[in-house]
Amino acid sequence: MTSPLAAELRHLLGDDAVLTEPDDLVRYQEGWRYGKGVALLAVRPSTPEQVAATLAACRAAGVAVVPQGANTGLVGASTPDASGRMAVLSLERLNKRLEIDPVNRTARVDGGVLLSALNAALAEHGLMFPIDLGADPTLGGMIATNTGGTRLLKYGDVRHNLLGIEVALADGTVLEAMNQLRKNNTGLDAKQLFVGTSGVLGVITGAVVQVVPVPGQRAAALVGCASGEAALALLRALERDLADVFTAFEAISAEAMGPVFKHHDQLRNPFGAAPPPAYSVLVELASTLPATALDLPALLEERLGAFLETESGEAITDVFMGKPEDFWAIRHHISEGLRAEGKVLAFDISVPRSRMAAFTAAARALLAAEFPFVRCCDFGHWGDGGTHLNLVWTEAGAPIPAAELVPVLQARIYDLAVKGFEGSYSAEHGVGPHNQRFYEAYTPAAVKAVSGAIKAHLDPDGLLGTTRLS
Repeated sequence: MTSPLAAELRHLLGDDAVLTEPDDLVRYQEGWRYGKGVALLAVRPSTPEQVAATLAACRAAGVAVVPQGANTGLVGASTPDASGRMAVLSLERLNKRLEIDPVNRTARVDGGVLLSALNAALAEHGLMFPIDLGADPTLGGMIATNTGGTRLLKYGDVRHNLLGIEVALADGTVLEAMNQLRKNNTGLDAKQLFVGTSGVLGVITGAVVQVVPVPGQRAAALVGCASGEAALALLRALERDLADVFTAFEAISAEAMGPVFKHHDQLRNPFGAAPPPAYSVLVELASTLPATALDLPALLEERLGAFLETESGEAITDVFMGKPEDFWAIRHHISEGLRAEGKVLAFDISVPRSRMAAFTAAARALLAAEFPFVRCCDFGHWGDGGTHLNLVWTEAGAPIPAAELVPVLQARIYDLAVKGFEGSYSAEHGVGPHNQRFYEAYTPAAVKAVSGAIKAHLDPDGLLGTTRLS
């Protein structure tokens, strides 16, 4: 099978666009954190037309295809399965189109353009794509996973910033809807069919995204809270008073904060020798106004001071003003610090913001009663209702092997989030093979039926991706 298909693809795309040797395929077969399989071959088209031709050739040969951007996803959706019969369609060469309209405040890009490359080009115009995250994904991958990031509170996710899309479908046709309009109420918004579906309905070859001015100044504080309820009271007050400039609200539990300073001596610990409070909240403001027109640090300090004078303010234990980059360095070292503590099982969960503190308390109670050797080290985007509920334990001290314990913990925590608190088992990362069984368990039958019908229409042979929607 490999030889005829590889020969045809080389004829269509060029010899160096098709890889079949095992050593060449290694980097396409394993994800950033999850996902590892065996590829039949890897194809690297450089134009939307070549992507479409690749899909048509693979369909004719009956070969399944997994689209792959920068391969930074966390649910295994960008890597092949273990069968050795899937082709990896890499978009690493589909990165030439990068056109900026500074007046319309839009960017037209190829699906393989990296976020870093887009922002570097936008910076010349004083603009940026406002989705902020630790990885450097492709724009096509960001659309396929509906990336959120740390500043969703202010700017929304990819879905909110997507104006147009270009998609190569399974039969080799190209759906072109590269709209540059913010107002276009002319029927079905077809582009939204492909957002967050991990490439199982089509391969995103291009997009038009709206971009925003780079803030001229930022201000940040780290606020200690005696409880999760105190953190939510602070969130409500800051949104009421500072919504126009409020960009981020990240909550970090004491259990997640401690390992950061334990394993990273280079970071300044604002708490000194004292233990961190129940929650430390990273608050960030940003504005395009110059400091002469609006003194953001002074505004933030004044509003926090006013909050301290209220009844809710009595639960605030500390307020540290400082450079945003210093506080974000603490936030970005949490995962590494937890990994140094032992086995980590990371959950990407969302619940209604009003129920975040109660959900976390319920999760802690569940662990204390059923798994007392497991620590809950939670942190995340409380401003948009998301939390990274990290469970940490030492395998030597656990009565159950990790291979048996992990599925049990997943079932208990996800049931609590979805059934007990009207939440989601995947706030940001998508479905993919890593979350497939939870999709099947928690997705309503009617939703699966509609999703399956769309999949059957766009990909009747079921050859795109590794996520099942029906």
